[in-house]
Amino acid sequence: METVERNRATEAEVEHFADRLDRLVENVELVIRGKTDIVQLALVCMLAEGHLLIEDVPGVGKTTLARAMAESVDGTLSRIQFTPDLLPTDVTGVQIFNRSTNKFEFHPGSVFANVVLGDEINRASPKTQSALLEVMEEHQVTIDGVPHPVPDPFIVVATQNPVELDGTYNLPEAQLDRFMMRLRIGYPNQLAEMDIIDVLNTRHLRPELAALLTPEDFRRLSDISDRVHVAPNIRHYIVSLARETRNIPQLRLGVSPRGSSSLARATRCFAAAAGRTFVTPEDVKTLAPHVLTHRLILSPEAELQGVSASSLLERVLAEVAVPSARDHE
Repeated sequence: METVERNRATEAEVEHFADRLDRLVENVELVIRGKTDIVQLALVCMLAEGHLLIEDVPGVGKTTLARAMAESVDGTLSRIQFTPDLLPTDVTGVQIFNRSTNKFEFHPGSVFANVVLGDEINRASPKTQSALLEVMEEHQVTIDGVPHPVPDPFIVVATQNPVELDGTYNLPEAQLDRFMMRLRIGYPNQLAEMDIIDVLNTRHLRPELAALLTPEDFRRLSDISDRVHVAPNIRHYIVSLARETRNIPQLRLGVSPRGSSSLARATRCFAAAAGRTFVTPEDVKTLAPHVLTHRLILSPEAELQGVSASSLLERVLAEVAVPSARDHE
């Protein structure tokens, strides 16, 4: 069946997209030093309307990056500090009886915002984590059978610490699959760390980040990326990568159709960020580790053998045939 696409993005539109993204990167880099590639990937994820999971050791700027992304959008921002005693209703909202009207009224939870910053999401109980499942996928919360839409756009930027495991709960596979990307920031280089020391020693002089995008700007940029061309051979390549992961014995779960769809959406935005109206195989190979790895669930035997999901994905990327250079545009 042939895929029907809307009018393709023009050269002028993707140039505008790339310019706006560059300005967003510069804005975020006022507080995140020496991580241009990571900052760009995080913003690509956001403009592709994907949820982002930032996972790394303490002190490398996970929350700072998430907050800087949120502050760059002139929309509503909500920060949820996930703790073991956080209730699902704190996140989604609750019906409260109003004696004066003799009716139940819905009181929205913290999730009702354009950008939701979930700090240390793996510290919440599985029940509270699961409260995010519907809203991350369907952009609505259903309370007592009544749907309540969240604002548009709606992005969840969550952080977690993979090292300190006391009092934490692993995110369920269904929730991991709803994050478009998982990024690791890593330690800064020497010069960047020296800049960070200066910033920390002059906290009262911390730069104020500009809100560069209104929700309307966000919607226009997202629309441009949606119209970046993904040729049939690129779509075939993405699906082939996903299907190959489902045939690996060391994996209990491979990449879902949601994962391959997320990779396609992310590559459209990544291509627009480079000022291109079409996706290339290199875009797919660059983004695949960030979009697909966290969706690969190892079998117990593979975990005991010390096999990593990233190494298995590297093998898949090496074995699946890359489309030829023609017919991408």
